[in-house]
Amino acid sequence: MEKDKKGTLYIVGTPIGNLGDITIRAIETLKSVDVILAEDTRQTLKLLNHFNIQKHLVSYHRHNEDEKIKNVVDFLDSGKDLALVSDAGMPVISDPGQNLIKYLVANNYNIVTIPGVTAVITAIVKSGLDSTRFTFEGFLSINKKQRKQRLESLKNEERTMVFYEAPHKLLATLKDMYEVFGKRNICIARELTKLHEEYIHTTFEEAISKIEQFGIKGEIVLLIEGKDLSVLEQEIKEKQNKIDSVTLVKEYMSKGISKKEAIKQVAKQKGVTKNEVYQECIDIKE
Repeated sequence: MEKDKKGTLYIVGTPIGNLGDITIRAIETLKSVDVILAEDTRQTLKLLNHFNIQKHLVSYHRHNEDEKIKNVVDFLDSGKDLALVSDAGMPVISDPGQNLIKYLVANNYNIVTIPGVTAVITAIVKSGLDSTRFTFEGFLSINKKQRKQRLESLKNEERTMVFYEAPHKLLATLKDMYEVFGKRNICIARELTKLHEEYIHTTFEEAISKIEQFGIKGEIVLLIEGKDLSVLEQEIKEKQNKIDSVTLVKEYMSKGISKKEAIKQVAKQKGVTKNEVYQECIDIKE
């Protein structure tokens, strides 16, 4: 690995379970760098020992991330190459490293990404849900109010939604989602690439019932079907129908549309005759 005046930070993807999923390039990079920044040094040590790699490990997790940036910069300024790894998968994705990368990009340091397995992609390709367009939402807040607010903001999301969740919090999360999203198809992907890997294709109601009875273990990726556009359109139509014709006609007229044209538009919108709307709005002055 050629040395620049400054060292290079390598963002290295590692397996999410099955050690056989590590890439040759990732192994070569971990062998060649001077220092490895690890989310949990004990976890990373197991990986390194498996591949007979001996390196200086530095703890780098979400609780010390900001204070460690200066140490990382000192390493790089001295010409040392570093690798950033998380406990599993790609660093930065719902894992430590975002603030570090942001700082290094802003200050023109050398950064190289070594791609690897990511749970979100691994899960969605076998979920049976729409994978052409999806949104990754990561972990929800542990604060109930903030969690509810975020779910409410996603109520009309048409794309498949992907979340990470801890097994002990899954039941409460599913109940909150059912309350906000209503009936949806979902997929619970657990223990991906591991011995007990499982994809549960189900609904909120069924999942809640089974978890209440039997519980659930393992690391979870939760995938939720997006809102059906036809259902969304029907809800909008029903909401519009609840607004009285007089209010709607006045709203159109306030935008410079004539009373006659406004009545025509409202009749079409509500699926009624123009005469019905006219009779309701007879007292409206031009």
